[in-house]
Amino acid sequence: MSDVLPYDNRDGFIWFNGNLVPWREAKIHILCHGLHYSSAVFEGERAYNGVVYKMAEHSQRLIDGAKELDFKIPYTVEEINQATQQVVAANSLSNCYIRPISWRGSDTMGVSARKSTVNLAIAAWQWDSYFSMEERLKGIRVCWAKYRRPDPMTAPTKTKATGLYMIGTVEKNRAEKQGCSEALMLDWRGRVAECTSGNIFFVSGQELHSPIPDCFLDGITRRTIIKLAMRRGYRCVDRVIMPEELKDFNECFMVVTAAEVTSIKEIGQYTFKPSYITENMLRDYTLEVCPGKTESSEKHMSL
Repeated sequence: MSDVLPYDNRDGFIWFNGNLVPWREAKIHILCHGLHYSSAVFEGERAYNGVVYKMAEHSQRLIDGAKELDFKIPYTVEEINQATQQVVAANSLSNCYIRPISWRGSDTMGVSARKSTVNLAIAAWQWDSYFSMEERLKGIRVCWAKYRRPDPMTAPTKTKATGLYMIGTVEKNRAEKQGCSEALMLDWRGRVAECTSGNIFFVSGQELHSPIPDCFLDGITRRTIIKLAMRRGYRCVDRVIMPEELKDFNECFMVVTAAEVTSIKEIGQYTFKPSYITENMLRDYTLEVCPGKTESSEKHMSL
């Protein structure tokens, strides 16, 4: 995946506090509270054939996340949904990525932000899956992260708060410097948690094992995969997974809206062989989010 144009210099429109604003004019002040103190929450969504997948769930999670950060988004779920559809249509998009974000503005400066205005913007653009289909099928290389997911007593770990992604950015950059695509993070107790921005599944026989999401996001894509796996008759197990247990699994894959379903062939010293369960989950997810997918387009999905 690569982006030719910088994100501040594109054609199109961004929905900004109730209005469609020309893309290049959608700006905030340098003394914005959200920039200085991370008082912001966001979502990552995708539209397939013009339909935003699980849009209402994303909009509700955005509102709930803001509440956890002690601010109220001045729009209802229905209004956010309508704005999302409006910006997709305004940019003449059908298959695209969507980024709603809400933040405290520049009314005040300092840790206290009770008097700051709450803003909401929604952008949408053409953006394919984070990894190419070839990478997603063959498997990506993953290294161990240095930073760990925090104790929920120290941070609002159940939200998509911007501040929580600081360590993810550090670890993603470190992974790429090592020739890897991702990093696997442990939690503060030393248990397997998730990748820098996506949940992870391990396969043992006909079972899918996934870390208990008690200090990181229980992703919408994660819950979708569990539903699809159970529909196939696979057993899904949420449990504590220690790093040394990775030797007992034969398949592994990451799930997140931006990367959809991506197989993993290596995590540090442990190797996995993408096989039919990963392929089934990739195919089922593709058909779930894009029901009109034809058999001819599916033929390219072969491990």
